[in-house]
Amino acid sequence: MWDVSITPEIKAELDAGAVVAIGVSGGKDSSAVAIRLVEYLDEIGHSGPRVLVHSDLGRVEWAESLPVCERLAARLKMELMVVRRNAGDLMARWETRWNNNVERYTNLSCVKVILPWSTPSMRFCTSELKTSVISASLVKRFPKQTILSVTGVRHDESACRAKMPAVQVQPKLCRKGVTGYNWNAIIGWKTEEVYAYLGEKNEPLHEAYSVYGASRVSCSYCFMASLADLQAATRCESNHPVYRNMVELEIKSSFAYQGNRWLGDVAPHLLTAESREGLIKAKANAAIRVEAEARLPKHLLYTAGWPTSIPTYDEAALLAEVRLVVAKTLDLGDIGCTTPREVQDRYIELMQLAEVKNKGINKAILASMGIIQTVTQPQQLDLFATAA
Repeated sequence: MWDVSITPEIKAELDAGAVVAIGVSGGKDSSAVAIRLVEYLDEIGHSGPRVLVHSDLGRVEWAESLPVCERLAARLKMELMVVRRNAGDLMARWETRWNNNVERYTNLSCVKVILPWSTPSMRFCTSELKTSVISASLVKRFPKQTILSVTGVRHDESACRAKMPAVQVQPKLCRKGVTGYNWNAIIGWKTEEVYAYLGEKNEPLHEAYSVYGASRVSCSYCFMASLADLQAATRCESNHPVYRNMVELEIKSSFAYQGNRWLGDVAPHLLTAESREGLIKAKANAAIRVEAEARLPKHLLYTAGWPTSIPTYDEAALLAEVRLVVAKTLDLGDIGCTTPREVQDRYIELMQLAEVKNKGINKAILASMGIIQTVTQPQQLDLFATAA
């Protein structure tokens, strides 16, 4: 009972004294894997370094998460490394992403306005603020040693995780002559087994479970959370400030936090009257944005290698018209490329830049090559437009 998933390669690394770094979040799975794995390591006589690692995501975290990790570290008599993204927390990452996306839209570096949020297919919250930060800290701490990065990921959690292996190479932990691994040590455990194990070990649960009724602990408002878990988070007063921050970004961007589910609808009583009115307007703005952008022909939209063709005059006129509608609706201020000629010029410039980049020429020498000036000349524009 309470099996640890192990492979011959991991066993060999443990016997050789590999570093075991256990990621802890304050949630039930990470607590269970930490306690069980320390037991297992003691059983096999592991003599290598051991450390708990918590990546603090800032304002979006439950306030109780770090204290839970600290108490777990004290129980296990292990060091707790707390790491953070130098450029700011997850809320800051979303806000910066939105500002950058507005800038990209303003200068026609993208066709449609891009949302600020993480999504199931674009989990930069995990890759940038957890995996990358944790891996970089561990490699710096243990530069010449094999590192086994342990998580509480389990097959029982989701259809996606049901396909994950117990062990896989982690490129961010690999260095010259040293291979690092992700190790999901309790990947086969069922949810009820996790609760049973923690009960057997008298390990208190995070208040998100025990007080507020959440089924999982990650960010207080995870983009993959169920409605019930989002509602559970709103019942905790310390989660209210970031809730309002996130709803304000929904309002500003016109993008719902969870695709078709607006976070602002989860607990509107926590919002000011102004924010509730702003949310109504944001939904109307979203509808206008979606309708306007739906008019764009498919071949002009982003795809690998974009842009792949120069729009005709009529297509450029349509794109310019849509850009003006979207910019006015979202109050983006003055934007570039709002006439057919400007749109065509920009596409030609982007294609020239891509060609130069593909040839390995440094972008810094574009001006000396005359590319920027050349591509805006009318006679060349007409040639490209005709070819398109």
